Amino acid sequence: MGNRLSKIYTRTGDDGTTGLGDGSRVNKDSLRVECYGTVDEANSAIGMVLATENVPADIRRCLTEIQHDLFELGGELCIPGHAAIQDPFIERLEAELDRLNEDLPPLKDFILPGGGPAAAACHLARTIVRRAERRTTSLRNEEPVREEAIRYLNRLSDLLFVIARVLARTESGQELIWDRSRV
Repeated sequence: MGNRLSKIYTRTGDDGTTGLGDGSRVNKDSLRVECYGTVDEANSAIGMVLATENVPADIRRCLTEIQHDLFELGGELCIPGHAAIQDPFIERLEAELDRLNEDLPPLKDFILPGGGPAAAACHLARTIVRRAERRTTSLRNEEPVREEAIRYLNRLSDLLFVIARVLARTESGQELIWDRSRV
Protein backbone atom coordinates (compact mmCIF):
# COMPACT_ATOMS: atom_id res chain seq x y z
CA MET A 1 0.00 0.00 0.00
CA GLY A 2 1.18 3.49 -0.80
CA ASN A 3 1.67 6.34 1.61
CA ARG A 4 -1.28 7.26 3.74
CA LEU A 5 -2.44 10.83 3.51
CA SER A 6 -1.57 12.83 6.59
CA LYS A 7 -2.64 16.04 4.91
CA ILE A 8 -5.95 15.93 3.06
CA TYR A 9 -5.42 18.81 0.67
CA THR A 10 -2.41 18.89 -1.62
CA ARG A 11 -3.39 21.66 -4.05
CA THR A 12 -2.13 19.49 -6.92
CA GLY A 13 -5.68 19.22 -8.27
CA ASP A 14 -6.33 22.94 -8.32
CA ASP A 15 -5.58 22.96 -12.05
CA GLY A 16 -8.38 20.47 -12.80
CA THR A 17 -6.17 17.40 -12.94
CA THR A 18 -5.79 14.42 -10.66
CA GLY A 19 -3.18 11.73 -10.20
CA LEU A 20 -3.82 8.14 -11.24
CA GLY A 21 -2.40 5.27 -9.26
CA ASP A 22 0.51 4.92 -11.69
CA GLY A 23 1.61 8.52 -11.07
CA SER A 24 0.31 9.95 -14.33
CA ARG A 25 -2.01 12.96 -14.29
CA VAL A 26 -5.31 13.28 -16.15
CA ASN A 27 -8.15 15.76 -16.25
CA LYS A 28 -10.63 15.26 -13.43
CA ASP A 29 -13.40 14.76 -15.97
CA SER A 30 -11.57 11.96 -17.81
CA LEU A 31 -13.53 8.80 -18.44
CA ARG A 32 -11.19 6.77 -16.23
CA VAL A 33 -11.77 9.12 -13.29
CA GLU A 34 -15.51 9.00 -14.00
CA CYS A 35 -15.37 5.19 -13.80
CA TYR A 36 -13.61 4.85 -10.48
CA GLY A 37 -15.53 7.84 -9.10
CA THR A 38 -18.81 6.12 -9.94
CA VAL A 39 -17.56 2.91 -8.30
CA ASP A 40 -16.78 5.01 -5.21
CA GLU A 41 -20.29 6.48 -5.37
CA ALA A 42 -21.76 2.96 -5.55
CA ASN A 43 -19.69 1.97 -2.52
CA SER A 44 -21.08 4.95 -0.60
CA ALA A 45 -24.63 4.03 -1.62
CA ILE A 46 -24.07 0.52 -0.28
CA GLY A 47 -22.88 2.19 2.93
CA MET A 48 -26.29 3.91 3.07
CA VAL A 49 -27.99 0.50 2.87
CA LEU A 50 -25.80 -0.73 5.72
CA ALA A 51 -26.63 2.38 7.78
CA THR A 52 -30.32 1.48 7.80
CA GLU A 53 -32.04 -0.85 10.21
CA ASN A 54 -33.49 -4.26 9.37
CA VAL A 55 -30.60 -5.50 7.24
CA PRO A 56 -30.22 -9.20 8.06
CA ALA A 57 -26.78 -10.31 9.23
CA ASP A 58 -26.07 -12.45 6.15
CA ILE A 59 -26.86 -9.55 3.81
CA ARG A 60 -24.85 -7.18 6.00
CA ARG A 61 -21.81 -9.50 5.69
CA CYS A 62 -22.34 -9.81 1.93
CA LEU A 63 -22.59 -6.05 1.39
CA THR A 64 -19.53 -5.36 3.55
CA GLU A 65 -17.52 -7.85 1.49
CA ILE A 66 -18.76 -6.08 -1.66
CA GLN A 67 -17.56 -2.75 -0.27
CA HIS A 68 -14.07 -4.23 0.02
CA ASP A 69 -14.37 -5.55 -3.55
CA LEU A 70 -15.34 -2.10 -4.78
CA PHE A 71 -12.17 -0.63 -3.29
CA GLU A 72 -10.24 -3.28 -5.23
CA LEU A 73 -12.17 -2.42 -8.39
CA GLY A 74 -11.60 1.30 -7.89
CA GLY A 75 -7.88 0.60 -7.58
CA GLU A 76 -7.94 -1.47 -10.75
CA LEU A 77 -9.63 1.35 -12.63
CA CYS A 78 -7.31 3.98 -11.11
CA ILE A 79 -4.12 2.16 -12.10
CA PRO A 80 -4.04 1.46 -15.83
CA GLY A 81 -3.01 -2.15 -16.43
CA HIS A 82 -3.63 -3.22 -12.81
CA ALA A 83 -5.62 -6.44 -12.21
CA ALA A 84 -7.54 -6.79 -8.95
CA ILE A 85 -10.96 -8.29 -9.72
CA GLN A 86 -10.67 -12.01 -10.41
CA ASP A 87 -13.16 -14.73 -11.35
CA PRO A 88 -13.62 -15.87 -7.70
CA PHE A 89 -15.03 -12.40 -6.88
CA ILE A 90 -17.68 -12.87 -9.59
CA GLU A 91 -18.35 -16.48 -8.58
CA ARG A 92 -18.98 -15.33 -4.99
CA LEU A 93 -21.57 -12.82 -6.25
CA GLU A 94 -23.24 -15.54 -8.32
CA ALA A 95 -23.39 -17.87 -5.31
CA GLU A 96 -25.04 -15.11 -3.24
CA LEU A 97 -27.46 -14.38 -6.09
CA ASP A 98 -28.49 -18.03 -6.29
CA ARG A 99 -28.83 -18.34 -2.51
CA LEU A 100 -30.91 -15.19 -2.03
CA ASN A 101 -33.06 -15.63 -5.14
CA GLU A 102 -33.99 -19.21 -4.20
CA ASP A 103 -36.69 -18.18 -1.70
CA LEU A 104 -38.13 -15.28 -3.74
CA PRO A 105 -41.25 -15.73 -5.84
CA PRO A 106 -40.70 -15.55 -9.61
CA LEU A 107 -41.01 -12.10 -11.11
CA LYS A 108 -44.13 -11.54 -13.18
CA ASP A 109 -44.16 -7.74 -13.13
CA PHE A 110 -41.74 -4.85 -12.89
CA ILE A 111 -40.87 -3.72 -9.38
CA LEU A 112 -40.81 -0.07 -8.38
CA PRO A 113 -37.82 1.04 -6.28
CA GLY A 114 -38.93 1.25 -2.66
CA GLY A 115 -40.30 -1.18 -0.14
CA GLY A 116 -38.62 0.43 2.87
CA PRO A 117 -35.53 2.55 3.57
CA ALA A 118 -32.99 -0.26 3.13
CA ALA A 119 -34.66 -1.64 0.00
CA ALA A 120 -34.93 1.82 -1.57
CA ALA A 121 -31.27 2.55 -0.75
CA CYS A 122 -30.32 -0.78 -2.30
CA HIS A 123 -32.22 0.08 -5.49
CA LEU A 124 -30.33 3.38 -5.62
CA ALA A 125 -27.03 1.52 -5.18
CA ARG A 126 -28.08 -0.83 -8.00
CA THR A 127 -28.69 2.05 -10.40
CA ILE A 128 -25.33 3.62 -9.53
CA VAL A 129 -23.61 0.28 -10.20
CA ARG A 130 -25.39 0.14 -13.58
CA ARG A 131 -24.00 3.60 -14.37
CA ALA A 132 -20.52 2.46 -13.32
CA GLU A 133 -20.93 -0.49 -15.68
CA ARG A 134 -21.98 1.78 -18.55
CA ARG A 135 -19.09 4.18 -17.95
CA THR A 136 -16.58 1.32 -17.65
CA THR A 137 -17.88 -0.13 -20.91
CA SER A 138 -17.34 3.29 -22.52
CA LEU A 139 -13.79 3.35 -21.14
CA ARG A 140 -13.16 -0.10 -22.61
CA ASN A 141 -14.01 1.36 -26.02
CA GLU A 142 -11.10 3.80 -25.63
CA GLU A 143 -8.56 2.02 -23.42
CA PRO A 144 -7.88 -1.51 -22.22
CA VAL A 145 -10.22 -2.57 -19.41
CA ARG A 146 -10.33 -6.12 -18.12
CA GLU A 147 -13.54 -8.04 -18.81
CA GLU A 148 -13.62 -9.15 -15.17
CA ALA A 149 -14.28 -5.56 -14.09
CA ILE A 150 -17.31 -5.23 -16.33
CA ARG A 151 -18.60 -8.72 -15.48
CA TYR A 152 -18.26 -7.92 -11.76
CA LEU A 153 -20.33 -4.75 -12.12
CA ASN A 154 -22.95 -6.56 -14.17
CA ARG A 155 -23.32 -9.33 -11.63
CA LEU A 156 -23.27 -6.86 -8.73
CA SER A 157 -26.22 -4.90 -10.12
CA ASP A 158 -28.16 -8.17 -10.43
CA LEU A 159 -27.29 -9.09 -6.86
CA LEU A 160 -28.33 -5.67 -5.54
CA PHE A 161 -31.68 -6.08 -7.30
CA VAL A 162 -32.24 -9.41 -5.54
CA ILE A 163 -31.06 -7.98 -2.20
CA ALA A 164 -33.50 -5.07 -2.64
CA ARG A 165 -36.29 -7.61 -3.16
CA VAL A 166 -35.29 -9.47 0.01
CA LEU A 167 -35.04 -6.24 1.99
CA ALA A 168 -38.46 -5.03 0.79
CA ARG A 169 -39.99 -8.24 2.08
CA THR A 170 -38.06 -7.93 5.34
CA GLU A 171 -39.03 -4.29 5.90
CA SER A 172 -42.60 -4.04 4.61
CA GLY A 173 -43.54 -7.59 3.79
CA GLN A 174 -44.00 -6.80 0.11
CA GLU A 175 -42.51 -5.30 -3.00
CA LEU A 176 -43.98 -2.38 -4.90
CA ILE A 177 -45.30 -3.67 -8.21
CA TRP A 178 -45.59 -1.39 -11.23
CA ASP A 179 -49.26 -0.84 -12.02
CA ARG A 180 -49.44 -0.45 -15.77
CA SER A 181 -53.24 -0.02 -15.66
CA ARG A 182 -53.18 3.13 -13.49
CA VAL A 183 -53.56 5.53 -16.43
